[in-house]
Amino acid sequence: MTPEEFRRHGKQVVDWIADYLAGIESRPVMSQVEPGEIRRALPEWPPEHGEPFEAVLADVERVLLPGVTHWQHPGFFAYFPSNASGPSILGDLLSSGLGVQGMLWITSPACTELETVVVDWLADLLGLPDHFRTDGRGGGVIQDSASSACLVALLAALHRAGGGRVASEGIDRRYTLYVSSQTHSSLEKAARIAGLGAAGVRVVDVDPRTMAMDPAHLRTLLERDEAAGAVPAMVCATVGTTSTTAIDPVAAIGDVCRERGVWLHVDAAYAGVAAVCPEFRWINDGVAAYADSYSTNPHKWLLTNFDCTVLWTADRAPLLGALSILPDYLRNAATSSGSVVDYRDWQVPLGRRFRALKLWSVIRWYGAEGLRAHIRSGVALAQELASWISAEPGFEVHEPHPLGLVCFRPLWPGMPPDEADRATTRLMDRLNAGDSLYLTHTKIAGRVVLRMAVGGVATEHHHVKSAWDRVREEHAALAATRQ
Repeated sequence: MTPEEFRRHGKQVVDWIADYLAGIESRPVMSQVEPGEIRRALPEWPPEHGEPFEAVLADVERVLLPGVTHWQHPGFFAYFPSNASGPSILGDLLSSGLGVQGMLWITSPACTELETVVVDWLADLLGLPDHFRTDGRGGGVIQDSASSACLVALLAALHRAGGGRVASEGIDRRYTLYVSSQTHSSLEKAARIAGLGAAGVRVVDVDPRTMAMDPAHLRTLLERDEAAGAVPAMVCATVGTTSTTAIDPVAAIGDVCRERGVWLHVDAAYAGVAAVCPEFRWINDGVAAYADSYSTNPHKWLLTNFDCTVLWTADRAPLLGALSILPDYLRNAATSSGSVVDYRDWQVPLGRRFRALKLWSVIRWYGAEGLRAHIRSGVALAQELASWISAEPGFEVHEPHPLGLVCFRPLWPGMPPDEADRATTRLMDRLNAGDSLYLTHTKIAGRVVLRMAVGGVATEHHHVKSAWDRVREEHAALAATRQ
């Protein structure tokens, strides 16, 4: 493809994306295809001869688009937002066009140094402590996802807990990881990858009302494991759990960790970016004093398209000790001088994309003011939704709901709990079978509840109100069939 061909087709692609985003509300939120339908619509074998790019775009429209669930649809209330804004898409395009492989500073100094600036900017925007800055003894790095961030934090924690032996000798004793029942499943996966196994994961009790980790039970488990000869490696506190956005008491958990020298990682994948607003910085109480590492996802709620997670560490030494390997073919004068950051040592893979460009584009386009406006809008809409649900006799809202997620349960008078849970699931399936909204569920205290996560780029007040009206109508229709 010549530069002129690229120019022509690139304009076609940008126009296609712009049209897609402009008309996304007219599409069904969820894909309507059956398993295997997309594969059957594609040729079994690759083409022998090249095809015009117009044919590729035509098949995107004809074959692939029916199989897409539209995460940017204003009626997408499932999971958490996965925002893709214009400046972020353009920043990602610049990254792809440059084709940088930023494993070392010397392989593209701009890739590394822009990233150090951007992660420091974000730390400042979130009110994070100065020791997380890259010009201190800690620093930040862009990972692909919170799952990778948690794994990297665990590897650093193991390096410190084992006095460096894990990197050289492997897992030579029983190390343990502490999570709650509400912690993301990626932590157990990290334990498996790191060699602790599922048996090395301890599940801490939660407060049955708030679903937040119980520091007293954490202390009990730590004492029990130490008495049995285990080495506690890391505790993961969550700021905004996936199920309900429960916020663990970081300061109280940090006190327990400090007593025993245990690494504290704070997983703020969804909620952390809310701290761009000063009124929400309370979610990070205790982080400055106690957290050894902290991660959040701009690709969820901060207008940056997937993938973009930022991980900060208070002290980079254990991280580098766990992950740094320097074969001869990567040696260079800049690395040997010790004056540069080589981000290959801050992640599991060697290679890395120029992800900082899209986050940089977002921060520059929106500014702190625009980022705060986006977060505040999502929270305000969610709180209004919660007020509507609370006022409706046939529903109950799970408290608390401080941010953009509302969990609620439809009531089914006279039904046994198991049957009521099945009815709630049927209600969700009926709602999702339509074209206009998509929501998911979780369990609280063993009961099925529905989740509506507000915060999409295109989601406005009338979309939330329309979704709630649909929920009420479908609930009334299902309840009528049971009478």
